[in-house]
Amino acid sequence: MPTAPPSRCSDPACRELATNRGRCDDHQPQPWAGRANKAKRYGISSGRWRTLKARVDRRDNGCCYRCGTEPPDNPDEPGHELDHITPVAEGGAVENLDNLGLICPPCHQAKSKAEAARGNQRRRATRTTPTT
Repeated sequence: MPTAPPSRCSDPACRELATNRGRCDDHQPQPWAGRANKAKRYGISSGRWRTLKARVDRRDNGCCYRCGTEPPDNPDEPGHELDHITPVAEGGAVENLDNLGLICPPCHQAKSKAEAARGNQRRRATRTTPTT
């Protein structure tokens, strides 16, 4: 099957060829750009978030709640992140310690993809539901 010839980047000032979604590598959109940070999304400060993370870290001994891995010994590697076990968008509590856990980066990435897929399904379902 023939393929389309390469096109130029959709940025008006750019003369490079598009590599993905009509844009060159330099003009790819940033993930989560324009989305509020945790303080604005959840209404808690970064200091409060760090305090919650420290409490959960002590409670769980630094282990990932999904796979049980311990935090990395190398300080250059990304450590475990604080995560809502039940997403806030799905009814989870923001600051409840029972809904917070540490999660390693691979598990967090997989969990986030699954949550995004569920969110997209919910959004599509509300968009396609006929109104009477």
